[in-house]
Order: sequence, then structure tokens, then C-alpha cells
Amino acid sequence: MTSAGWQLDLGAKVLKNQGTRFRVWAPKAKTASVLMLSGKAPGASVMQPEEFGYFSVTIPGVGDGDRYLYKLDDRPARPDPASRFQPEGVHEASQVVDPDSFNWQEDGWTGIPLEQFRIYELHVGAFSKEGTFQAAIGFLDYLVELGITAVELMPVSQCPGNRNWGYDGVYPFAPQHSYGGPGGMKQFVDACHRKGLAVILDVVYNHFGPEGCYQGEFGHYIADKYHTPWGGAINFDGPDSDPVTEYFLNNALYWFHEFHVDALRLDAVDWIFDQTPKHFLQRLAEEVHCLREKMGRCVYLFAENDTNDARLITPPEIGGYGIDSQWCDNFHHALRTLLTGETTGYYEDFGQFSQMVKAYSEAFVYTGQYSRFRRRRHGGSAQGRPGSQFVVFSQNHDQIGNRRCGDRLSANQSLEKLLLAAGVVILSPYLPLLFMGEEYGERAPFHYFVHLSDPALIEAVRKGKYEEHASGICEGEIPDPSAEATFWESKIDLSAKREAEQAVILEFYRQLLALRRTLPALQVFQRERIEVIGFPRQKVLAIRRQAEAGASLCLFSFSNIKEEVALSLPRGDWEKLLDSSSQQWQGTGEVAPGRLAATDPAGECAVVINPYNVLVYAGSNIGG
Repeated sequence: MTSAGWQLDLGAKVLKNQGTRFRVWAPKAKTASVLMLSGKAPGASVMQPEEFGYFSVTIPGVGDGDRYLYKLDDRPARPDPASRFQPEGVHEASQVVDPDSFNWQEDGWTGIPLEQFRIYELHVGAFSKEGTFQAAIGFLDYLVELGITAVELMPVSQCPGNRNWGYDGVYPFAPQHSYGGPGGMKQFVDACHRKGLAVILDVVYNHFGPEGCYQGEFGHYIADKYHTPWGGAINFDGPDSDPVTEYFLNNALYWFHEFHVDALRLDAVDWIFDQTPKHFLQRLAEEVHCLREKMGRCVYLFAENDTNDARLITPPEIGGYGIDSQWCDNFHHALRTLLTGETTGYYEDFGQFSQMVKAYSEAFVYTGQYSRFRRRRHGGSAQGRPGSQFVVFSQNHDQIGNRRCGDRLSANQSLEKLLLAAGVVILSPYLPLLFMGEEYGERAPFHYFVHLSDPALIEAVRKGKYEEHASGICEGEIPDPSAEATFWESKIDLSAKREAEQAVILEFYRQLLALRRTLPALQVFQRERIEVIGFPRQKVLAIRRQAEAGASLCLFSFSNIKEEVALSLPRGDWEKLLDSSSQQWQGTGEVAPGRLAATDPAGECAVVINPYNVLVYAGSNIGG
């Protein structure tokens, strides 16, 4: 898809009937050559120097599938930093890929509006027994039936070995060979679009992984003055940073153009350091918004960070970066601590019912208050930003996998609390995200896992993860991240029949997602049309949303006893649509009325609500 006139001008570029052009940024080398290992032109071809440290050469007879390395000066030959495919891993030859060789069948797909995103996060390797893009395609109908509209892939850029979370990637342009490589990924995206599913790709622009990272031999990719918890930071603002910035801007455009993804999730953007007048993130947002206009497609950027900085999603004309939406960890922390009572690690800043109310009202809980965990003031206000600019969740890969035993909420929480967590997320005025298996109460853990070859690195990872884990209870030793068994324990099985409690949870998720899709008021994101009320004594949260075609009222009880709250509702007809206490959900029995009677403009009505109860009412003829 090149309707916006963009082509990747790095790496191996197949030219029609002219061979392949190779181009690399290697300012640390005096000479560069391409070493062809297969095809019609084996051997070395000298590259010609260009401005700013680039080298290039066109080699006739080279095409799709041929393998190559770059040789700089008299150093060992290395893979291409802009390789599209590493079929034998991070240390071996790169493979030429012709992007035009794939026949897309997506039938004019143009994406979906941001407000319609209902996200399902998955790890390709752990999502199925086979752990491939192709195997994942077989479960897309299941996701559509569930009510999902967007699939988020954890990072797929080539990592060491065959199993990894993806944040150790060293070839940002090359989909993981063990998942099926670029061809498998394109088949997956194409299949998603034909099912009506958008695809979000998690990308890492803050660091490179520790094994197989040869970029530093080519150019000044790593910053001298910054560091991240995972290694050296990317050089976005130091000497020779312009080509580095272009490298990552091109990577983002590459995924939109050549793989037709619908959105990128930008990992840990608070570790992207750029002191230039126009931050990398603002430049990236401008490029993507321009692409949106030129291609007529709904393409987006999501940012992940934990600094509670609304500048990320604020329009540039009023001082922001212009990113479309961002993950909201505060919402998760407020919810989880209320459900579990945990207070270790960063959870020590949470646990108050009022914080859940604020999360519903403002997204961010910490908006400048003192954080005991950080020992300083934290965050800023996000008031005025619509709810569609925040992604919320009760579980995700970080919040499960970074626990001591990778335990999910379903491992130790009651059915009624699991249903409550689902309701609080899916019925929120934000974009909901589910983590794979959550929708039926998966009991398998999701561990942190790696597949490295350097014993010193393996030991460093073991030590680092042991010291990092600040939450969760684990009997015995923390699972070894490098052990193959740790990876296999993290897999889910969507082919298994759901019975008993799991069947109940799955159907509850389906009904919640159906309500969100069909009830107009649950599609309202404007703050001025949303009323959030907290009843602190009863620990009951009420939220009313007003649409043109009616209203909704959702109530969530975080109390362990039966409570009664007095609501002031506009005059109209309020019919109960969902009650998690009903016997259908293995509840204790409904006590809330089937209809609420509000007979005057400020009429009060009493609602009795069970412990950890979810109630949904639809209002019609409001004010009539």
C-alpha cells in the first residue's frame, strides 16, 4: 500500500527488473559492502558512500528470499539493522523481502473509529499451542463473537531465541521468525481486517535488547547521556541523532504501510529522551496524522507511560504531542487494590475508594499529590480530555507478568470480584482492554520469559527479575525466566470447552461487551455528559451517562456487605439490564429493583445493592 507515496529507503529494497538496492547508515565505518550468501549474485559488492554516513549499492539479480550480511571495514559481517526478516535469528543473515509479493484480501478496509476500540491483548507465542500467527488466525472468530474490535499484539520484532516477551527486540523491522516472519504477520493482519478487527502493534522505541544488538557497530544509535532500566537509551537528541530519529519514524510508517496495522502502542514513552524543540513523539504523531489524511484510514498512536502526563494526548496547538490515546495504570492500581487489599510496591499509593471514584472522573488518580512510593509529587491533571483518550484494564501483560508468580486475578479472587472487575473496566467511559484468557478466568500464570544464549545475560535477567518483583505471593522460588517450562506454563488453550465458573465468566464478558456495543449511552465519552457519584460510606460507585437516544446508569459495589444508596435521577423510565447477583451468574440472588422510579426532576430513589455487585440500568424518556 503506497497511496501516500512512502517507501522504506533503508535495508534491502527490491527494484522491479533491476535487482535489489541496499542502503545502510554506517558512519562508524570507512568502507561497507554487501555480502550475498545466496541467489544469483553470491559474493561481496562494494557500497558507495553517501552524505551523513550512508552507503548504498544496487545488485542485479538479487530478489525476494536472498540472504545477505553487511561487512564494515575489516570487521565481522553483521545482519542489516533495517532487516525485514531474520529467518535464523538475531546473529545470522538477513533475508530480502519484496513487500509487493503479498496479495492483500482485506477488501477496502479503512479501520474503525477510536471510540469503538475494545481491545484484546495477546502474546503470539503464548496465545496458542503452536505459538504462530497462523495458529492465532484460527481464533479470530472467537474474538469477534466475544465482542472484541481490536487485537493488540505484544512486540513481534525479532528477539534472541524462540520465546520472549518482545521487549528485547533488536531488529525493529523484522517480525519474529518463530511466529511466522513477515509473511505470517501479513496473513494475520489481513485475516483480522476481513473479520472486522483492527490490529494494534506494540513497538519499543526506548531501547534495544541486550543480545544481537549490532546497531552500535554501524552508527550512533545509543545515547551517551541517558540510560533506561533495560539498557542504553536511544539517541534522539545527541550528535548524529537525525538518522536515528528517521530510522524510528520510518519504522512506524513501515508497519502502517507494509503491514497495514491500524495503531501502534508505544512502549514506556517516559523513557524516550529528546530535548530538541520538537520531541520525537510529536514528530511521530504529525507523521501518523498526515498518513491518516492521505490514506483515508483510521490509524492511531497509543502511548504507554506511568508519569500521568496529559501532554502526550493534548493537541500540539495547546502545547501537547498530539498522541491519540494512552494507557492508564492509575485506573488499574485503584481497581486492583480495592479488590485484593494489596499494598506492596507501587500499590502502597492506592487502596482508597475515593481513588476509584477519581479514576472514573478524571482517569489519573495522582494529579500532583505526594506519592509515598516515589517519595515526591506525581502526575498532572487530565481534566478536559475525553474518555476515548485513555485505555483501562484490570489485567495486562505487565500487571500480571511482573508479579512474583505471574498470577492472574482469577488465581485468588472470588467469582463475584472477577465479575465486578470486568464490569468496572468494560462499562467505563474509557477504552477497555482485556488480557488473553481473562475473559473466562484463565488460571494459568503469565510469567516473564526469555530465550537468551549468553549465560551472563541469563543470570543478570534472573537476578534483575527477582529484585524487581515487588508484588504477588509466590510459594517457593520465582520461576526461572530462561526455562522453557516457564514459557509453556504461560500458554493458554482457547480450544478447551468452558464449563462451570469459566463458562459463567465468559458469558458475562460477552454480555458486557454487547451492552457496550448496543447501548448508546455506553458510547458516550464527553465529560460534560457523564456524572460520577461516589458513596464513600457504602463503597458504591455510580455513573450516569447521557446520550441523544437515552441514558445509562451503572452501579458498582466494592463493599463486602449489602448496602443501600439514595440516587437522584432525572424523571424517566429506568430498566435493569444486568445484575451480577442473579442466579444466572451464580450470584446470591437479586435485591435491586427491576425498575427505578424517579417521578420528579430531582426525585430520589433507593437502590439496594449486594456485595461486589454490578448493576446496569437503561434510561428512556428522560426528562419527558
